[in-house]
Amino acid sequence: MKEKIHPTWYPEARVHCACGSTFTTGSTIKDISVEICSACHPLFTGQQKLIDTAGRVEKFQQRAEAAKKKQAEAAARKASKDAKKATVEA
Repeated sequence: MKEKIHPTWYPEARVHCACGSTFTTGSTIKDISVEICSACHPLFTGQQKLIDTAGRVEKFQQRAEAAKKKQAEAAARKASKDAKKATVEA
């Protein structure tokens, strides 16, 4: 095997999460910064956490509200049309 081709191994590498949690692990990088870890990930905590980047969640909620409003208007138009049809037939 070739010598001196492997990167330096740090058995006590520090991992810093955006939630403030820190822990040590083995890595080829001495200090690691992560956005999400097992202390704050919804899979491990059981809590849903929305990370809104660039207003995407708000845009989605606005589209969902607009779709509900459109469905309600269509249902109201259909009910009105059916009522008119019932009075004409009677």
